[in-house]
Amino acid sequence: MTGKARIDAAGETNVGRKRNHNEDNFELLDDHGVFLVCDGMGGHASGEVASKLSIDTIKEFLEATTDDPDRTWPYKLDRTRGYEENRVITSVKLANLRIYQTAQRDGKKRGMGTTFVGLFVADEGVYIAHVGDSRCYRYRNGVLEPMTEDHSLLNDYIKMKRLTAEEIESFPHKNVIVRALGMKDTVKVDTRFEAPEDGDIFLLCSDGLAGPVSDAELAEILASTSDLKALATRLIERANANGGPDNITALLVRWTARGESDGATASTPTAGPVDLGPGGDATLADETRPN
Repeated sequence: MTGKARIDAAGETNVGRKRNHNEDNFELLDDHGVFLVCDGMGGHASGEVASKLSIDTIKEFLEATTDDPDRTWPYKLDRTRGYEENRVITSVKLANLRIYQTAQRDGKKRGMGTTFVGLFVADEGVYIAHVGDSRCYRYRNGVLEPMTEDHSLLNDYIKMKRLTAEEIESFPHKNVIVRALGMKDTVKVDTRFEAPEDGDIFLLCSDGLAGPVSDAELAEILASTSDLKALATRLIERANANGGPDNITALLVRWTARGESDGATASTPTAGPVDLGPGGDATLADETRPN
């Protein structure tokens, strides 16, 4: 990051109204400008194991390669992509492999996996990466725009042929995903780069939010207050009001541009400045971490 922006973030997760335990996990990696949401799947609480293992592995790799940029990577660099994008993709691929290997060693965890979506602050903007149907949206000037495309059976059908709104609503396999971390020993990670503008809010969420809450409702709530912690709470409350069929996670990241003369880092009641690496600083707003 260039030092001309401030990052505020807040997140919250909730078990929902139909499940007896929460397999979602989210994380705000303050020192790295990294924000992650994972939605685990698998019986015997294995989904919770997979989602946490994903976040822990990504965190470990990013920390290791920050402290030791010459460290040997487990995958070759893609020469068509820049260093930071390669670093993001490699961290997710490593998480995928560890989940897969853990499941192969333990029969009780066989078949476990997790979806993943992450926002990674870089010098020139942000990288968005995802696998599965956890989503990233951008809210800019009152307009909500999806930044990711679900890796789901429903989305494959939509791309293959035009479905009516009624057919989409009644689609019998909405929860079937075609790509996730841990399904195979390797995975394709979708990425995109965005140059944020002043006031942009990025919403990272599990399908427990994006499913029961329409895009119109998401936009309505995001317009209701500038308090990110209050927004996370309102989003989860709406998902539960709409049935709460799954675990719900909402993580919001706001980008605030600063001029050259504005060198101070804004303060909040609960968090001081955090370093995002060379040339960048930020303030982390109120946050609620997963249990």
